[in-house]
Amino acid sequence: MAKALMFPRLAQNFIKNGYYPTDDVTIARTLSALVAAEDGAGQLRILDPCAGEGVALAECKHALGKGSTVAFGIEYDAERAWHAKTVLDHCIHGDFNGCVVSPGSFGLLWLNPPYGDMVKDDEGNGANGLFKDSRPRLEKHFYQRTHGLLQVGGVMVLILPSTSYDKQLSAWVATHFREVKVFCAATNKFKQTVLFGIKQRSNGNIDTALRQHLLAIGVGDVVPDELPETWFFQPYTVPAVPETRRPFKFAAASLDAAQLQQELAKHQGALEQQFTGLFQQAAAQANRRPLRQMTGWHTALALAAGQVGGVVRSDDGRVYLIKGSTHKEKRTETRIHENLDGSQTEERIDTDVFVPVIRALDFTPNSPTYGDMLMIR
Repeated sequence: MAKALMFPRLAQNFIKNGYYPTDDVTIARTLSALVAAEDGAGQLRILDPCAGEGVALAECKHALGKGSTVAFGIEYDAERAWHAKTVLDHCIHGDFNGCVVSPGSFGLLWLNPPYGDMVKDDEGNGANGLFKDSRPRLEKHFYQRTHGLLQVGGVMVLILPSTSYDKQLSAWVATHFREVKVFCAATNKFKQTVLFGIKQRSNGNIDTALRQHLLAIGVGDVVPDELPETWFFQPYTVPAVPETRRPFKFAAASLDAAQLQQELAKHQGALEQQFTGLFQQAAAQANRRPLRQMTGWHTALALAAGQVGGVVRSDDGRVYLIKGSTHKEKRTETRIHENLDGSQTEERIDTDVFVPVIRALDFTPNSPTYGDMLMIR
């Protein structure tokens, strides 16, 4: 029997922005097909780039081994993302396309992407050739952007409606994966199928039989068996990622204020220890005060040259991390001229003005504004 989920879902779990959550029974039966590799040095990383509430991946981590597995998620919807942050090790609230994730760095890809047609000006449309001679679909976009995040030998769990398997997607899967099995989900709520596959090193060759089988599922000529309640096939082994010298990256290109505050709180001690080394100029480099008070123009030059920045400590114990910069603005001046014939001529003069800006983050211990950003213009 499928066990009850340990991780609660949101009280209002409804379809929104193409979100079709996997039902609890299908999750439980899918997890019975997965086991963690017993040997191999390195971290066992699992990823859900469309994490929703994080329930599916949290259950996956629990099934594979809580102590040795690290779960990573990305979710666009704010309410679901912040719920996922409570059950996953790392979760980014943001657009997957705006995240930096190291390729080949995960042993498991759990992919239940949003379904539907992409808008014509969406990134990834025909301009980059992904959907030549085929309809641009969200599920295909996510597949193409994420399958490369798996290491060779890693396991993909792909949850899609059967109609998603057109000629193009069927060919992709038949090129990138081996030992593929497809089943109908345990419930027919969203007419989903569950595909298991092992990532292989692609050489451009297509498993013709597999492509035809997936295409037959897509057009309805073949109806897969229901995902078995008890897994009686060879289990899919999720490998650990070998230790490499390449740094692992999992980050958003930009953070909103709430997530920045969360990261600062998480790494407060480490950041304070690294301030001098990361942001302060070397002790051997003596800084000389200017002979006289700098004008706005001198300040702008210093900011543009990167000479204004680092940690500033006041006499009363306040600590700020400051960074100076400049940006150009246009100032428009309008002049009215009287002509000899009594008419008027309007003259507009645009002038480029360099505006200096200093931003400061409050890192004063126990400060009520800890982590707040101040701006000096």
